[in-house]
Parts: sequence; structure tokens; C-alpha cells
Amino acid sequence: MSDVVPLTGEPLALDLVNTRPAVGDLIATPDALHAWLELQAGRLPDASAAELTVADLAAVHAVRDHTARALDRVRHGRAPAAADLAALNDAQRAAPAINELSWEGAAVVTRRGRSGPVGVRLAAALAEAAADLLVDPGVTKVRQCEADDCVMLFLPAHPRRRWCSASRCGNRVRVARHYHRSKAP
Repeated sequence: MSDVVPLTGEPLALDLVNTRPAVGDLIATPDALHAWLELQAGRLPDASAAELTVADLAAVHAVRDHTARALDRVRHGRAPAAADLAALNDAQRAAPAINELSWEGAAVVTRRGRSGPVGVRLAAALAEAAADLLVDPGVTKVRQCEADDCVMLFLPAHPRRRWCSASRCGNRVRVARHYHRSKAP
């Protein structure tokens, strides 16, 4: 991974879109994707143990690109491109989710699962997360960080939130503001 730490903790689809900050691509290689998946532990099917390929990476990049374009339009109240929605639907169809039943102890339990190669399952899960975000009424509240050099997106829990991270961009903006005030004649 690059020296830029991925922003995590937002809805999964935003975390995915945020893997492409202004300074490159945080999931440019299968190993970088693997590291990002470890940061998302518990939010995705267990793909972190699998050997990821360039094809798996391409599938995730395609979902990320379609999600970013659709999200940019939907959060501004515009219709997303039909091709972006179709691509996200196709990614989900490639590895349909089922509730798999099993007997454990004295009860039937269910686990949501997908079949197919790891990259297809991963792309399907990420496309499903994108679908969940795109249909959420709160999608219009998604904001871009107000720091000059940041393109990260976030869903503010508080209406006055302005930065993707208070410790990352917020601190830089406050330090710059302080510098300019103290430097003024």
C-alpha cells in the first residue's frame, strides 16, 4: 500500500470509493487489495485468506468505478448512467447470495453466502453494498471532504462535519489556518 492510510468506517461502498484518493490507488495490486480487505474484516465475505489475482483486482476496480460514477450523480440528485447500474447488477448476479442452512447443536442456522471464485464473490458483495448505499435516502447527505487536496467522501453523522477525518484533514486545515493568522502582519 502507499503511505496514505485508507479511510475506513464509512459505509462499505464509500470505503471502496475512497480507495482512490487524490494521490493514487490504495488497492492497485492484489496485495494492496488483500491489506484493504483485512481492514474491512467482518464486513465482507472472508476473502482475506484467499489468494487474490489480477482478475479479482480488476473485478473490484470495475465495481469501484461504477459505484463512484453512480454515487456522484445520485448524491447530487441526478439519475445515474444506466450502464453503471447494469454493471453493478451484473456483478451481483455473477455470484447470487443465498441463505445457506445448516444444523448446529439443536437449531437450524443460516449464513448468507455466495458461490463462485473469490473475486466474483467479492465484487458481488461490494456491488450489493453499493446498491444498499445508492437506494438509501441518506445518499444525498454524502459529502466530499472540504480540505483543498482531499477527494474523500463521507456520510456525516453530524451536520457540521466538514472533513473526512478530524485527525487527518481537519487537523491540517486548522494548522494552516493558525499559520496564516499568526503570519498576518
